Amino acid sequence: MSIEKKFKLLEENSRLAELGGGEDRIKKQHDAGRKTARERIMELFDPNTFVEIDKFVTHRTTDFDMDKQKFLGDGVVTGYGKIDGRLMYVFAQDFTVFGGSLSRANADKIVKIMDLAMKMGAPVIGLNDSGGARIQEGVESLGGYADIFYRNVMSSGVIPQISAILGPCAGGAVYSPAITDFIMMVKDTSYMFVTGPDVIKTVTHEEVTKEDLGGAMTHNSKSGVAHLLANDDSQAMMMIRELMGFLPSNNMEDPPVKVCTDSIYREEDILDSIVPDDPNKPYDMHEIISKVVDDQNFFEVQPYYAKNIIIGFARLSGKPVGIVANQPSILAGVLDIDSSIKAARFVRFCDAFNIPIITFEDVPGFLPGTIQEFGGIIKHGAKLLYAFAEATVPKITVITRKAYGGAYDVMSSKHIGADMNFAYPTAEIAVMGPEGAVNIIYKNKLNEEERQAAIDDYRLRFASPYKAAALGYIDEIIYPRQTRTKLIQALEMTQNKVKTNPAKKHGNIPL
Repeated sequence: MSIEKKFKLLEENSRLAELGGGEDRIKKQHDAGRKTARERIMELFDPNTFVEIDKFVTHRTTDFDMDKQKFLGDGVVTGYGKIDGRLMYVFAQDFTVFGGSLSRANADKIVKIMDLAMKMGAPVIGLNDSGGARIQEGVESLGGYADIFYRNVMSSGVIPQISAILGPCAGGAVYSPAITDFIMMVKDTSYMFVTGPDVIKTVTHEEVTKEDLGGAMTHNSKSGVAHLLANDDSQAMMMIRELMGFLPSNNMEDPPVKVCTDSIYREEDILDSIVPDDPNKPYDMHEIISKVVDDQNFFEVQPYYAKNIIIGFARLSGKPVGIVANQPSILAGVLDIDSSIKAARFVRFCDAFNIPIITFEDVPGFLPGTIQEFGGIIKHGAKLLYAFAEATVPKITVITRKAYGGAYDVMSSKHIGADMNFAYPTAEIAVMGPEGAVNIIYKNKLNEEERQAAIDDYRLRFASPYKAAALGYIDEIIYPRQTRTKLIQALEMTQNKVKTNPAKKHGNIPL
């Protein structure tokens, strides 16, 4: 064969590989409102940076006449590229080939990418669009899944792992995304469930739609399985690009610093009046966060789940930080089961990847009630306490208003290792609110006038930041308008922090 023919063969094979399941199936994918695996990769990476690996791999099974149906690439596109000039690895399942189902060859391609990512210390982004295990291959396909799961676990806390669910994701296919750091879903086109509606109907006789069972809104608002929600594939890729800008490539690096054009001395007078005089009146903590961070840009994570706590990424003087904040406008900002789990996982992620943690605190306590107690609020609240105490990154806390009871301790207090603790003059740091405290201390021994005087006295002496400041539990009482400058100064002060926890295999977090 002449050189010219050899080149032609390469060209033809490349064309076939890039066609995936063929024009008809690509059209079906587009008609369903979804992009193909390659189109997604092109939108995810910087232009002309994607390098494909294993383009010509095919499956190796002969059962059920499968040897007569072979597609170059075998239903997954793998390789590496760059986001904002930084190396990232990707695998994208191709639904046009056998419904994106996982074969042994398919799993081998993904495993190769994950192994390379660990060696090179770069993130892995999985674009999932798969019908699950390839039934014709049986246990070989299941073995492939388990090989991927194992690498997900070994990579956890070493390199960032991001999963985008861009179509159906069922059975064993959901466990790989579940182990990764962030899960992105797309409205109306993506689903996640261990068992689908048909199986549920057969076994439990419950009738439920795919959307209600495992749609994007279900997992973003009810289950808390997903972290981010996009309107379509293109927006999903843009959001992943933005997210990666806050994260380091691996656990040995610091997150990427951007040039900051927003003055570090910027003061926002409106902050002085955001916290209301009435301690029972709600306000939106987003207003404080957005006024303090660079360019008012706050990338919120899990915005639809456990809204009584806010988590997300921002920059201060160009440096990425993780933000955890009680939300007084939802359930008065109390800690409950869902919010504790949401925040605990985020704190542990930030700690694993050297991202300083800023905590804005306005918490009246833990949510009372039988549902919470029977659900294990003691255990789940302890997760957040554990996460904050375990974290060795710089930790800075701002108490804006209430810091009551055990919730004061849990929300990154001085006692569990916070480096700098600020309080606004509006802060109330006490075991409980003045009314409740007086009722317990005096037990109905006072008339109404005396009771009111006792409440006022308690509020003055205990429900303020000065008692805590006198004991050194608060480092500085600050004007709210100066929050940005104070946080940036504290971050600069703590940037060379060295803290090592006792040597151990791993702790036993209260799961």
